[in-house]
Formats: sequence, C-alpha cells, structure tokens
Amino acid sequence: MLTMKDIKKIYRTDSIETHALRDFNLQVNEGDFVAVTGPSGSGKTTFLNIAGLLETFEEGRFELDGVDISHQNDAARSRLRNQKIGFVFQSFNLIPDLNLFDNVDVPLRYRGFSRQDRKKRIERNLEMVGLGNRMKHLPAQLSGGQQQRVAIARALAGEPRFLLADEPTGNLDSSMAQSVMALLKDINANGTTIIMVTHDAGLATQANRNIHVSDGKVSEKPMGLSPEASQFKPSQHRRVVGLSE
Repeated sequence: MLTMKDIKKIYRTDSIETHALRDFNLQVNEGDFVAVTGPSGSGKTTFLNIAGLLETFEEGRFELDGVDISHQNDAARSRLRNQKIGFVFQSFNLIPDLNLFDNVDVPLRYRGFSRQDRKKRIERNLEMVGLGNRMKHLPAQLSGGQQQRVAIARALAGEPRFLLADEPTGNLDSSMAQSVMALLKDINANGTTIIMVTHDAGLATQANRNIHVSDGKVSEKPMGLSPEASQFKPSQHRRVVGLSE
C-alpha cells in the first residue's frame, strides 16, 4: 500500500544543506501496524510528513495505495490526503471551544459529507473509542487519554486507508498510553493500516513491525525483543547534526 524507493529529502537555507532522508526505502503492506523508532534528528518526522503528503521530496519514487506520488501537484496530493489518510498527533489538536461532536465534525465538513452521514460517522466513531456518552463535553472536561481518543475518532471518521500517528502517547502517563495503544491495535485488527512514530520502545514492540530510522535511512528491527533489548542507546549510533526529526 505504501512503497518508498530511494527517497531523498533535503532542507536548504542560504548557507546550509541538510539531508533529512537519504536512500530511504520502505514498503508497508495493507493491514500492517508499523512502529517507527529512532533518535531525535534521525528523520522520523520527515518520513511521516512525506508519507502523509504534507511534504515533497527531491529524488526517489513514492507510491501510495497504487498512486505514484512523485509528480502529483499540490491539489492532487491534497485530494489523496483527504481521501486516504488520517492523522493523530501528540498534542491532540482539538478545538477547545467546540464539543467532542463538533471537533470530529470539522474535517468531515471539508470532505463534503451530508449532515446525516456526518452525524452517523461522528456517533459511530465516538462510540467506538468509548466516548459516546460525552459528545457534548468540551475537551477541557476530559483527561489526556480521553482527548487522544477523540483525536483518533476524528481521524477515523473519514474512513482513511492509512492512520499516521506522530507520538500519539507522548503526552500521556503509562496507563493512558497503554489504553490508547490497545485502541490502536483494535483499529488495526479491523483493517486500518497504521504507521506510528514513537520514542517508547515498549509500545513499539506491540506493533507487528518495527523499523528504526537513523541518519535518514531505515532498517527493519526483528520483533519479539523485550522492550529493554530493543531500547535505543544513543552511544551505539552516530548522530548527524542538523538532521530533521
């Protein structure tokens, strides 16, 4: 469903050229749950932004669900992003003055769904994340874990083929993080392909694939390691100054 071949991404200023990704190769199959780990500055977030069609790249080939992204213009990428991709962020990105129902409704309005269809999608997805009885609550009335569940419901309401999660448990305590991870695993079991960037090695091992990004390149890590065995140790890897996380 997602194939990247020899992707190169460079950030340029007047005096500095930063190679964020270099010869980046990855294939993600339908139904995969891929955890992406690596040190700060390794290229994880750059990869996720390209996968989410939020950034372009200099060289290489990128196919998303059978569509060659390499030469798509901004409008075409936006259509694909809206149709196929859902995003979950570390900071939740909920609108504080809107209740849960309206927060989930916002991106559906941009998709042009009818009012009746939107209502069904909102109610179904808030029920799925366990918040069907709190649709009229404001985000501030919820715990951090509950707010992240709303963010997941919002991402899923458009029925994306891919769910891209950038540190979705980063602002949560360990108990809430496990609860959100369990929800993501259930969503994946129901057919949604998930790519999750995380610094938590214990959570990463719960995905069915674990890739490690370092110096803008990717390597597959064998599953079945304990969190302690798979924990990244900075002293064992070379850090390239200036790489974009």
